[in-house]
Amino acid sequence: MLLTNQARLFYGSPLSRPRNAVLISIVLAVLIAISASSLIKQFSRVTPVAFQVFFIAVAATILLTLFTLAILWFLDRREPESRWLYLIAVLWGALIATGLALPISGYMHAAVDSYVKVHPNVQAILGADAGKILGAPIAAPLVEDTTKGLGVLLLFWLLRAEFDGVRDGFIYGALIGLGFNLFEAPLFVMRTFIQTGDAPLAFQLGDRFAVFGLDGHPLYAGLFGMGLGLARQTTRRWLRYAAPVGGWLLGYSAHFLNDALVLIVYLYTFITTGKPLHVESTPGDVSEMTQSFFSVWVSHSALRLLGFFPFFLIVGVMLWQSGIWERQVIREGLADETEPVITPEEYEQVKGDRIFRTRRIPHLKGRTSRAIVRAQNELAIRKWRVKHIGQSVESDPLVASWRDELLRLRG
Repeated sequence: MLLTNQARLFYGSPLSRPRNAVLISIVLAVLIAISASSLIKQFSRVTPVAFQVFFIAVAATILLTLFTLAILWFLDRREPESRWLYLIAVLWGALIATGLALPISGYMHAAVDSYVKVHPNVQAILGADAGKILGAPIAAPLVEDTTKGLGVLLLFWLLRAEFDGVRDGFIYGALIGLGFNLFEAPLFVMRTFIQTGDAPLAFQLGDRFAVFGLDGHPLYAGLFGMGLGLARQTTRRWLRYAAPVGGWLLGYSAHFLNDALVLIVYLYTFITTGKPLHVESTPGDVSEMTQSFFSVWVSHSALRLLGFFPFFLIVGVMLWQSGIWERQVIREGLADETEPVITPEEYEQVKGDRIFRTRRIPHLKGRTSRAIVRAQNELAIRKWRVKHIGQSVESDPLVASWRDELLRLRG
């Protein structure tokens, strides 16, 4: 049984049932309409020059995003997801997550501003920007991590055949976070340009793509994705429910800490000195527009690696463990297979696979070799998934399809 790529993608998905597909499509259409309306409002009364600044920022953000995509593609090399899924995840972050988050965050910021106006003691501590300083850690982490997380959750639910474990979860979450940066960073550059005449392109991109673009929104959403992936991977019932909650809370905590740093500095200064922090700007200050991207990137990468070390450590350890898990599942899944699925020489390569090594089929062209390796890995992971849920491997259509795909590739 040779299934098409689309059939494999939607195998076992609620979308494979017509009634569910119609209902889910309607819900997605409503979300897209709300997001589109929200994004269009951001460009009302925008001058042509501001539009130009926005599109320059979009072009620069896309270039940096490609570099981060290459890192994620390398992480995904043993069992690469469909390029359509990459595109869907990025578009969710760029168009839906941002479009849903902007108006809700705006309402929450307005509520905080109203609170500050009737509590002058708060403004006395935090200064003229009290509403912004207090509103950022309240609104952004809660709203943005929820709208991004909704996209990861939908992929987990709707495309369960393509969501196998921790590594898949991190990749999907990071892609949605990248998409969020893809729209929000140019929007912040444009807003600052409209307000001050200064376009902080180097600062925004240097900050958002610190740590090779795996900091910020990709990190926050990636942590939630890892929690979902662990829930898919584990055999412990309590962990299936605890892991997604824990992953979201970790992403939220990292985001909250990032947005609350200014608030913490102001509060610390007031508590230790009894006086509010007084920030003066001098004519000699360097404009954000003229700051070097490289200097911003280096300094912010160092600060994030130091300040967010526990979160990066969690990601690093879980990705390392996921690599061990993948190689073990592939070895065990292919151990009882014979030709034409895999030859004895190829299985020796499987046993010799290492963390940074990607095996190749000798004496075959690169494209065919990659296709065979991918099909073998997909077969092994699918066999693990079927056994994991207590079903018969030999009667599974996807297992049969990958075996037939290998026969076709050998043909």
